[in-house]
Amino acid sequence: MSGDTMVNIVRAADLTMVGANGGGWVAPVGTASPTSPLEQPAAPWQALGAISDDGLVNGWDEESQQFTPWGLTSPFRTQITQSVRTFGLTVWETSRLPVMSLHYRIDEADLEPDVGGLTKFAETASPVPDRRSFWFLVIDGDSYRGFYVPEGEINERSDVTYKQDEMSGFEWTITTYPDAAGNTVYHVDKIPATPSDPLS
Repeated sequence: MSGDTMVNIVRAADLTMVGANGGGWVAPVGTASPTSPLEQPAAPWQALGAISDDGLVNGWDEESQQFTPWGLTSPFRTQITQSVRTFGLTVWETSRLPVMSLHYRIDEADLEPDVGGLTKFAETASPVPDRRSFWFLVIDGDSYRGFYVPEGEINERSDVTYKQDEMSGFEWTITTYPDAAGNTVYHVDKIPATPSDPLS
């Protein structure tokens, strides 16, 4: 009808995010975060190199306990009992020193080739914790999302396949742990401002 008010559906394409590009870096645990997603991470940050086209997966694993009082059928309180953040990715440059160091939990110094050019190391049957700091960057045009993990550790490694028609890669799931401030992931983003909603 001519007198009806039309609802203005607000949409802004530049507020969406497609993981078109990005990268990952690793440093000794406790290394300070880059101050901006627009700056190149400096030493001691080291690049993880090429990442598969599956990109970066930021995972959430949460569990909760619901409390339903006697006489009601719906809970009147929910308590979070587990909240874990993870990052998943597959790195393709499996001969890059920082990548090998992470995958095999070995110090980079132990991966230096000998005078004959051979790299020799052994995998222990009793691995120890190997926490590092991580910096992940996702880029979509002029939008940047930076994720700083002050304490993270690879807790899942998938099988590595070596075959003619497939790129070998190290597929990792990195679990984040709280730092001294109790935080697991810090976000540093450069994203467009959200426009004001139209007035009614």
